[in-house]
Amino acid sequence: MRPFFSYLIPLFFLFWRSAASDYYERLTLKPLPQSALLASFNFKSNTSLSQFEAHDFRFFPRSIGQILQHVGTRELHLRFSLGRWDAESWGRRPWDGTREGGTGVELWAWLEADTGEEADHKWLTLTNALSGLFCASLNFIDETRTTRPVMSFQPEGTHVNSTLANLHLLHGVLPREVVCTENLTPFLKLLPCKGKAGISSLLDGHKLFDASWQSMAIDIRPICTGGEGCVLQIEQTIDMVLDIERSKRPRGNPIPRPPPGHDLKCNSTKPYHSDDTCFPNDFLEGQEWTLDQVFGKPVKGACPLAGLDATPVCIVAPYSRDVFTAGGATEVKYPDHATRCYKIPTDVDFSMVLPRMSREGEHGKTDADEMFQPDVPLLYAERSSTGHGQERGGIRTILTNPSPDYEVEFIYMESLPWFMRIYLHTLKTQISGGKRGHGKEILEEIYYRPALDRVRGTQLELRMRIPPASTVFLSYDFEKSILRYTEYPPDANRGFDVAAAIITILPSTAPDAPHARAITSNLRTTTLLLSLPTPDFSMPYNVIIFTSTAIALAFGGLYNMLIRRFVGADEGPAVGLSGLKGKVIEGIIKLSQKIKAAKGKVD
Repeated sequence: MRPFFSYLIPLFFLFWRSAASDYYERLTLKPLPQSALLASFNFKSNTSLSQFEAHDFRFFPRSIGQILQHVGTRELHLRFSLGRWDAESWGRRPWDGTREGGTGVELWAWLEADTGEEADHKWLTLTNALSGLFCASLNFIDETRTTRPVMSFQPEGTHVNSTLANLHLLHGVLPREVVCTENLTPFLKLLPCKGKAGISSLLDGHKLFDASWQSMAIDIRPICTGGEGCVLQIEQTIDMVLDIERSKRPRGNPIPRPPPGHDLKCNSTKPYHSDDTCFPNDFLEGQEWTLDQVFGKPVKGACPLAGLDATPVCIVAPYSRDVFTAGGATEVKYPDHATRCYKIPTDVDFSMVLPRMSREGEHGKTDADEMFQPDVPLLYAERSSTGHGQERGGIRTILTNPSPDYEVEFIYMESLPWFMRIYLHTLKTQISGGKRGHGKEILEEIYYRPALDRVRGTQLELRMRIPPASTVFLSYDFEKSILRYTEYPPDANRGFDVAAAIITILPSTAPDAPHARAITSNLRTTTLLLSLPTPDFSMPYNVIIFTSTAIALAFGGLYNMLIRRFVGADEGPAVGLSGLKGKVIEGIIKLSQKIKAAKGKVD
C-alpha cells in the first residue's frame, strides 16, 4: 500500500519547505434570543506531511493517524449530533452548517482504492476501527446503511487531479445512535491539552449533553498552498446551545424544581396577569451570566501550545454591552464592532461576567444593545411523514426561501432504509408564493438508486431551485416492507429511525449576490420515526413458556420412573444419626428386633 499522502509530495516538492506545525483553538460565545447561548469550540492542528510520514505525532493524534495510514483515507468527516436547531429563533446555523450532522452519528470519507470492492473492504475496516476509538456503534454501518453520494458532497481538502479517479466517496449514518459522555472522552483525548488546560477544560458531559442542541465534528483533510507547502489538518468542533437559566442551576440540585410563587418575575402588562397566572418576565430583562455559572468552572489557563498571541475566548455582543473578565486577560476588539477576544495567561484561571443591562426608557438602551439579531437562514426546511395504516405512507418536505430578491439552488439528498420502497413516479413538487413566470424548472436533476432487500438502501438526490420568497412542497409515497421476526429490535413497537435529509446549498452565480452566498452551506432536517407492521411478540413468548413447562413436567416424570427405585423403609440402608435422638431411635430398633425374635421362638 502506498504511503499516506505520498501522491502529494512529488507535485509540491519544488515548492515545499519545512512548514512548522501549529495549533489553534477558540471559543466563541454568542447570546441568542430567549435566554439561549451559542458556544462554539474550535480546535485546529496543522502537521506537515514530512512530520506525519516520520510518525511525528506532536499535534496530530497517533491513534487516529495510524488508522488513516492503514486504511488509505485521504479525507474524513465525522459527526455526533443531538437535538434540533431552531432556525426561526436562532437564525443561521454556526459555520453555515458545514460542521453539523444529522441526529445520531454521521460519517463520510474519501478512500483511495482501485475498485469498488476494495473501497468497500477499506470502508468496513475504517468503521470498525473508529467504532472502537470513539466508543460508538459505527461498526453497524454495513452495506445497507452505506451510500455513495454523487452530487451532495465535495472534497474540502486539496487533492491531485490524477488521483481523484481513484478516490471513492462513501457515506453512512446511524440516526438511532445516542451520543453520550463515552463519545466526548475520546474526543478530548485527541486534543494536545486533552481537556486539562485551555478552553477544552470547560467541556463537561453534564453541561454538553444537557444542552438544547449540540454537535461534535471531526474533519481531517490535506491543505496545500504554494508558499507554505502541504499540511495535514485536523479540525475538531463542538457547537452547543445552552439554556442559561437551566445551566446556572447548581450541580447539587440535579432535579429542576419550580421556584416559589413570591420569587417569580411576572409581566404585569399582560391582560391575563393575576395572582394565579404569571407570564415569565426573565426573557424581557436581558441576559445575565458568568462563565463559571454556565459551564460550572472557569478556564484553567491558556493551552501553552496555542501560542502567546492567541486569543482563545471571544464573545459576539455590541460594544455598548459591558463585559468584565477575571484572571489578567487582555481585551482585543475587532473592526466589525461585534467581536471581542481575550488573551489568557497560561497559569491563571479565566472567567467572564456578562452583567444585566438596565433599560433607560425610550431614548436609552434597547434590545439591539443587548445582542445582535440572528441572521436569516438561506433556506428553511421541514420534513414530516404522511399517510396512515401499516402498509403505505409518504414523506412531505416543506422548503422555504425567505429572500425576496435571490433564488436558492441546492441539492436535496435522502438515504432511506431498504424496507421503505418508494414510488418514484409519485414524486411531485408544488410551489406557492413568490414571483411566478421565472421560466426555470424547480426540479432540475434527479439521481435515484433503488434499494435491494437486505443489501442496500434507497439513495435519492435532487437538484432543485426555489425562486425568491417562495415555498416548495416536495412529496412522494412509499410502501412498508414486512421484516423477519429476527430483524426487529427489542423495542419494535417504538418504530425505526429514518436518517435526516441533507441539503447542500450551492454558491450563487449572481454577480450581486451577498458574500454569504459565495460559499457552500449545509443544513439537515429532523429525523423521522417510521412505524412498520409489527407481529405480536407475546405469542412466541407464550408458546415458549407453555412448551417449556410441558416438556419439564413430562421429562421430569419420565426421568423419575426410569431412574428412581422404590424400596421399603426398613429395606434401605441405615441412616446414621447422632445425639440423643439417634440413640433413642437405635434403641427402639434393637428392641423391636428382639421382640420379633422372641415371638419366633415361641411359635
